[in-house]
Amino acid sequence: MSRAAEHGTERRAGGEAERRRSGRRSTDGGAATEAWLDPFGQPAMRTRPAAAGMPAFQRFYRLFLGARAVVGLALVVAQVTGSVLGVRSVSLAMGLSLGYAVQALVVWLLPRFRAAPAGIALSPPATAATIGVDVAVFSVLHLIDPASGFNYVALLVLPVLMAAVLTPRITSLGTAAVAALVLLAGAWRGGLREGDATLLMTQAGLAGIGLFLIALLAGELAGRLAREEASARGSLELARQQAQLNRLVIEQMADGVLVVDRRMRVRAANPAARRLLCDEGMARPAPFDLGALPQWAALAQAVAEAFGANGRGERLRDVVLPFEGGTERTLRLRAGFTGRRAGDGLGGSGPGMSEELCVLFLEDLRTLQARTRQEKLAAMGRVSAGIAHEIRNPLAAIAQANALMEEDAVAPDQRRLTRIVADNVDRLKRIVDDVLDVAPGGAPNARVIDLATEVAAVVAEWARSVQLGLGASSRLEVRFDTQPDAPPLLAAPAPLLVRFDPDHLRRVLVNLLDNAHRHAVERPGAITLALARLGEAQVQLSVASDGTPIAADVERHLFEPFFSTRSRGTGLGLYICRELCERYGASIEYRLRAADEPNRNEFSVTMPLVVADPSNGPPP
Repeated sequence: MSRAAEHGTERRAGGEAERRRSGRRSTDGGAATEAWLDPFGQPAMRTRPAAAGMPAFQRFYRLFLGARAVVGLALVVAQVTGSVLGVRSVSLAMGLSLGYAVQALVVWLLPRFRAAPAGIALSPPATAATIGVDVAVFSVLHLIDPASGFNYVALLVLPVLMAAVLTPRITSLGTAAVAALVLLAGAWRGGLREGDATLLMTQAGLAGIGLFLIALLAGELAGRLAREEASARGSLELARQQAQLNRLVIEQMADGVLVVDRRMRVRAANPAARRLLCDEGMARPAPFDLGALPQWAALAQAVAEAFGANGRGERLRDVVLPFEGGTERTLRLRAGFTGRRAGDGLGGSGPGMSEELCVLFLEDLRTLQARTRQEKLAAMGRVSAGIAHEIRNPLAAIAQANALMEEDAVAPDQRRLTRIVADNVDRLKRIVDDVLDVAPGGAPNARVIDLATEVAAVVAEWARSVQLGLGASSRLEVRFDTQPDAPPLLAAPAPLLVRFDPDHLRRVLVNLLDNAHRHAVERPGAITLALARLGEAQVQLSVASDGTPIAADVERHLFEPFFSTRSRGTGLGLYICRELCERYGASIEYRLRAADEPNRNEFSVTMPLVVADPSNGPPP
């Protein structure tokens, strides 16, 4: 078997993989051209002709078909020229040459014959139509027309070479053996006619040995070419997979990635970077000019300064992008540099191939600060939970000892002191319970409830506890907006199904109502509680009051633990509210309403609705 056939499995797998890749490129080529890395695409690879990417076996096959057609035409021309010049020729040789030329042209020109075989070796029909025909025609010409002056021995090299490259080794050696036997038969026949058999047989033997050497050497070279081609195609496939993986990772990154040249031309931008560069929506795909918009001027200046520093190492810098409407976004930049050199295997040479490029990594500073704050709070929560567990036992001992002392206390001063101890023990117990309630790892006791019913019950209970009426002149005004012409809160509004623990909902709502009641003025409607649907998927519960607007420096720390503006406050109320809301997929936020709106301080809780199946009743 030839070396090409020895690596048949490799070549077959490579051919099938190439055909599958070709099919995929025909379907997803459009998507590939829109990938963020497209500005670094390699034109030489994308625009090369189809034949350049054809496996060597198919290229050799087409080359041999063309060579057969040329040889056939040359034979016809030689026969005609010999007849014109008076060289003796026979009609059979002319007929064979003409027939061979027609057959070679048909095989070469017709698409059905010219199409390269799908395998790694010629099929038996293809072998018979090419190599078999060549050996038969050239052998007959050599045997029937020895005295015409034409030497047909050299023509036998073509089928031997074709068999060595395109067929297994046994076939190529068989072809060389048949050709050698034909040469020996011709020499024996000539020796009988001319009487110099020894010399002719020696020449024929040497020619036969040469044909065998051609078959062996050509087969070895074809095998080596097949191995190198399989290795190259494997490397190309690995490089393509790596590029696709890199593209997928960068496109899905939360951080923005920009690639900028010295002319401030953005060569590539992932979706996150395009979002960060605009206040709303996304910037247009690369390439684009970083100096095209005024709000990008600070970013362009930062890139220019990074290039001016000779691109050594990575640099951190914060840049503010001002947008229309007075809004702005602060980006943290991290710059790195890379150079592309001609001849480094990245697609050849050309304009810009040796140009140094700046790779910018963009992060929204607010997102970064929020992530850092969340990590700190999570660590603090774990530490606080451990401390709370350790405090419980000595706290219980203090409470028990204080109760025993209170039983024996007779003097008013002693009773007053024991009461102070008891009050502070109760306060510490509440703090411990609050910390443990929001400790990480607690599984929520979530069940589907009717939010309207639960809110109505909590509001009624809270109003009684603070001795607050619910009439028209009450400080508390309740509103429902769950459907057109909705009834008052306590008049059976439309059900709103959410997944929330009732005790935790009561805790969140009571905390918000207590804060509003503490800071609101004494007038009707100073506190507003509203429940409203937000589309088909969410509901919002809000509590607003007309107290003094919260200062900006206080607002930043509202939901942080142990932050309080009251001397006896624990600073855990709003923090616990946020942790409980997030446990059930809800969110809580504060906003300051416009100056012309009443009750400007508003805390709102947004919850996802649970869709009920009418055929099965409400969800469990």
